[in-house]
Amino acid sequence: MDISIVIPLLNEEDSLEELTRRIDEAVRKIKKEYEIIYIDDGSTDNSYKKIVELKEKYPEIIVIRFRRNFGKSAALSAGFQKAKGDIIITMDADLQDDPAEIPNLLEKINSGCDLVSGWKKKRYDPVSKTLPSKLFNYTTRLLTGIKIHDFNCGLKAYRKEVIKELPVYGELHRYLPVLAHWQGFLVDEIVVKHHKRKHGKTKFGARRLFTGFFDLLTVLFITRYHQKPLHLFGLLGLISISIGFFIDLYMAILWFQGHGIGHRPLLLLGTLLIIIGAQFFSLGLIGEMLISSRTKHSIYYSVREEVE
Repeated sequence: MDISIVIPLLNEEDSLEELTRRIDEAVRKIKKEYEIIYIDDGSTDNSYKKIVELKEKYPEIIVIRFRRNFGKSAALSAGFQKAKGDIIITMDADLQDDPAEIPNLLEKINSGCDLVSGWKKKRYDPVSKTLPSKLFNYTTRLLTGIKIHDFNCGLKAYRKEVIKELPVYGELHRYLPVLAHWQGFLVDEIVVKHHKRKHGKTKFGARRLFTGFFDLLTVLFITRYHQKPLHLFGLLGLISISIGFFIDLYMAILWFQGHGIGHRPLLLLGTLLIIIGAQFFSLGLIGEMLISSRTKHSIYYSVREEVE
């Protein structure tokens, strides 16, 4: 299998026929063997029924149907596990990603890249989606040092070995380029076409700012300190204990000089900082023990049906 195209979807019944046709046209032009893996992430419309109907015309389709909505990361994880292709391409099901970009993604991969991310340089989305996205991308570039303009673009291409190395859970699908980069894979981007949404409505908005921030902290931790949690918590503990020690040392000097310190809040602060510092050290040690005996992430989604 040359290419696996993994497409999570939620209530996109009106887009699926055109999307499948355009994917088939794009891939057949470059004469590649391919499969399309649709993951129905708990749709409440006729999306699943539509995909099954399309499978009669396009035998390349594989369908995975979740029992409920588990989120895009879970859908991608299920699709990645099922994919047989040497190159895995992801895209959204709303027709805003252009299947005609597939040959360009493959060309970039063949030039030596391990992961190629699309950059929707000219977007056709409402302000409620574009402004949070700009802030999100700027913050991610600033904190990770990876010069990609559009981390959250659904149109990406991966070598098979990349997806086998990356954990995909929570909302970490946005940070797959970051995770791949920290694993040592070569990550790059290309400008891709973006289209206005034809059917349905967007499932994302400004709320992503809050969830994205917490996920970014998670990514920074697992990329920099995943194998050495004591380095992070030990540093925090050392800082806290040091500040607490000097505060209490100052209090002790005052006490030797005959000043009363029992009623001083500063004494309590110093003691509290020392205790907090010790707790940070304990967290780091516990983290080190967990790392030494860790297992792979457990599967947290439930597949309702699978059609091949």
